[in-house]
Amino acid sequence: MRTEEAIIYSYGFATIASAIPAYSKRGDLVFVDESACFAIQKGLQASRSNLKYFKHNDMADLERLLKEQEAEDQKNPRKARVTRRFIIVEGLYMNTGNICPLPELLKLKYKYKVRIFLEESLSFGVLGEHGQGVTEHFGINIDDIDLISANMENSLASVGGFCCGRSFVIDHQRLSGQGYCFSASLPPMLASAAIEALNIMEENPDIFSVLREKCQRIHNMLQGISGMKVVGESFSPAFHLQLEKSTGSRESDVKLLQAIIDYCTDRQIALTQARYLDKDEKFLPPPSIRVVVSVEQTEEELDKAAALIKEAAQHNLH
Repeated sequence: MRTEEAIIYSYGFATIASAIPAYSKRGDLVFVDESACFAIQKGLQASRSNLKYFKHNDMADLERLLKEQEAEDQKNPRKARVTRRFIIVEGLYMNTGNICPLPELLKLKYKYKVRIFLEESLSFGVLGEHGQGVTEHFGINIDDIDLISANMENSLASVGGFCCGRSFVIDHQRLSGQGYCFSASLPPMLASAAIEALNIMEENPDIFSVLREKCQRIHNMLQGISGMKVVGESFSPAFHLQLEKSTGSRESDVKLLQAIIDYCTDRQIALTQARYLDKDEKFLPPPSIRVVVSVEQTEEELDKAAALIKEAAQHNLH
C-alpha cells in the first residue's frame, strides 16, 4: 500500500469497528454514508460520537451538512476548536457495489478541514493496476487519506484485517484499538496464507485486469432480465440483483429471491441473499441476491451462471 506503517487485527469485522472509536470519541463529529456496512455502524456506535448521515454517494448532500456544521461552529468557536471531524466511506460499498467518489471527497476534506477514513475491504485486491484499491484506481496520493482499513477475508482469502497510514496514526491503535488490545494475534497459518496471497498479487498484476474483464462480462450478461435490475459497478466483483418492482412486502420479496437462489442451487450454481440484521441496520437495504465473481472462474462458468440466473428469474417471476 506504500504507507509508513500497518497494524494487523485477527478478526476482519473488528478492524474498522475498533479503528473508529480509537480516534473518534464522545463529542466528535462523524459524517457517514447511509449505505455504510454493519462493521462501520458498530464502530460508530462504540465511539458515541455525533453522527450525521448523508445520502449514498451524494456529495451535494454531504457538502450541505458540512456547510451547516461550519455555520454552527461560528456560533461556538471554542467548542469547534476541540471537536474532531471525520468522513467515513467505503471504497466499494458492500451493500450497493458502488464506488465512492474519492476525488470529490478529497476536495471537501481540504475545504472543510475534516479527516477521511476509508474502508477498503471490497476494493483492496480488486481496484487499481496493482490491486491497491480505490486510491490507485483514481490516481490519488495515499497520504491524502488519513486512515485506510480492510479485512483480509475477501481478496486475500484469509482471516483478520489491517489498517495502514502514517506511523503516528497507526501507533495510536496499539493501545487504543479494542480489537487489537483485547485479542490474540492472527494464527501463523492464516498470516502465512495472507502473505502468500499478497505475493501472488505482486507477482501476477495481470490478474486484476482479468478480474475486471470477467466482472464486466457477467455484469453485461445480467442486464435486461425482466423483473430484475443489476445494482453496482461493472468492475465490482460483488454486486446485487434486486427486484425491479417490490411486491410491497419485504417478506414476499425475500421469498421470491430465495426461490431464484434455490432454482440455481439445484442446478449447481451457488448464489446467496445479502444478509442483514433487520432490526439493527440504521438504513436497511432492500432485499437482494449478492453475486460474487472470482478470477478463477472461467468464461464458460460465468456464461452458464448468467444463463441460469436469467432462466431462474423467468421461471419464478412470470
